[in-house]
Amino acid sequence: MQREDYFFDILEEHKPDKIFVLIIYDIVDNKKRIKFAKYLQGYGNRVQKSAFEALLSRKKYDKLISEIPAYVSDEDSVRVYRIIGKGQISAWGMKDDFEQDDIILI
Repeated sequence: MQREDYFFDILEEHKPDKIFVLIIYDIVDNKKRIKFAKYLQGYGNRVQKSAFEALLSRKKYDKLISEIPAYVSDEDSVRVYRIIGKGQISAWGMKDDFEQDDIILI
């Protein structure tokens, strides 16, 4: 089976009141890492083992940023990248459904 390459424009359906973020992390403790991944599922889509993408309102973005420190210790690393402007993604391999709901599960 041949892998399909695909390309899409992040902001194709981007609304000006939304913030697109990429969250990457390296959490040492397995329990904490699993708990953090479940937490992030309430905000966005997992695109790799330690990476999530999300399209958030400003309020949800602020909530996410304020709650992340509770999951992180000195030996861990979490980065949140805001993608501003005409962002584009080039991706190869498995194609994911990037639909984003405005629902946060806790």
